[in-house]
Amino acid sequence: MSELKLPALGDNVNSATVVGVLIQEGQSLEEGQPILELETDKAVMEVPAPQGGTVSKVLVKAGDEVKSGQVIAILEERQSASEPPKQASPEPPAQAELNPPSPAAPASQPPTAPKPAPEPEPSGGPRRLIPAAPSVRRLARELGVDLTQVLGSGPAYRISEKDVRQAVEAPATPAPAPTSPRLPDFSRFGEIRREAMSGVRKATVRSMAQAWSTVPMVTQFDKADITQLEELRRRYAGRAEAQGAKLTTTALLLKAVALTLKAFPKFNASLDLERQEIIYKEYIHLGVAVDTPHGLLVPVLRHADRKGAIELAKELAELAARARERKLTPEEMEGASFSVSNLGGIGGTGFTPIVNWPEVAILGVSRAEVAPVWNPEQQSFLPRTILPFSLTYDHRLIDGADAARFTRHLAELLEDPFLLILE
Repeated sequence: MSELKLPALGDNVNSATVVGVLIQEGQSLEEGQPILELETDKAVMEVPAPQGGTVSKVLVKAGDEVKSGQVIAILEERQSASEPPKQASPEPPAQAELNPPSPAAPASQPPTAPKPAPEPEPSGGPRRLIPAAPSVRRLARELGVDLTQVLGSGPAYRISEKDVRQAVEAPATPAPAPTSPRLPDFSRFGEIRREAMSGVRKATVRSMAQAWSTVPMVTQFDKADITQLEELRRRYAGRAEAQGAKLTTTALLLKAVALTLKAFPKFNASLDLERQEIIYKEYIHLGVAVDTPHGLLVPVLRHADRKGAIELAKELAELAARARERKLTPEEMEGASFSVSNLGGIGGTGFTPIVNWPEVAILGVSRAEVAPVWNPEQQSFLPRTILPFSLTYDHRLIDGADAARFTRHLAELLEDPFLLILE
């Protein structure tokens, strides 16, 4: 009998919730076969078996909170002809009969296994869990890629097949974990209360620290008079409701953003510093930040430039609801080429969002307010609805003049909705 222990869940991730048990008692288990589905950070990931055997007893169930190194099943070990003998068990004569000595190989060399060795265990603890699907692991074995050395581009650094193929061409190194000075003992000054970070918050810590240390950011502020846009939105709200959608200012804003990105493709790009190239994306996928009880999640609206405002409103509402229920798949949170963070529903007059690397820009939207604006024709102040917004950008690729042109173009589209049709 042997214990099947949960591998380490990753940097700064000590526990996760079981959302699915993929094995049952009496089942024959192969090394690398998925055994659990765990909810950690922003997504649900599969946990591969660190060893093979026959499942004698399963010790966890859906809904359980599990920790790295915890025993999750009992296995009956089985011997396989393809497995190398244990170091302490073979006797020299028997080994010599099975593997005739070769003059070119030293006697102490271990026998070669027909399949790649499993990821090495760090001393003093279980293996680190690599966030990758079984198909990605299989591809990595075929290409000889060490997944522990690959930094995934997906949510919570989930590794995709594209990441593996890129690692073959240009090996990547994992980003260092964020560090900070040692904290003082706050309990010396009064009562304190500790609360564990959620998985989403831990992922946010990592991604924001990486973005802040990687991207030199500058923020451009602007505003748009959306009085006419709001009048049209209210006029056609009933038609949108008849199609099962709520026509929001955000949906119209996303349409204007998509058209502005088509006019300014540099903001829909990424920097490849290794090859000294700019990657211009021929698609426009908008990541839209959603505030949830679990933290900030960013589902992606794909091909936003090809969709009308009503379709965007309907799709955004569905994705936001799935985000709040923690039902988003990893695929629904990856592939964004530009992000939008709208805090207008909460309040505020402006903020500086952080670029979501490897994107090069992000739009921050604040609450619209009615303000007096001077009308020279009528020689009087008129009440107008003003929308403040800000654009944070990667200054390595985008110059200040480019950012000012981008925000002005966006403002013009919002101020004259007819331009949304012309473009």
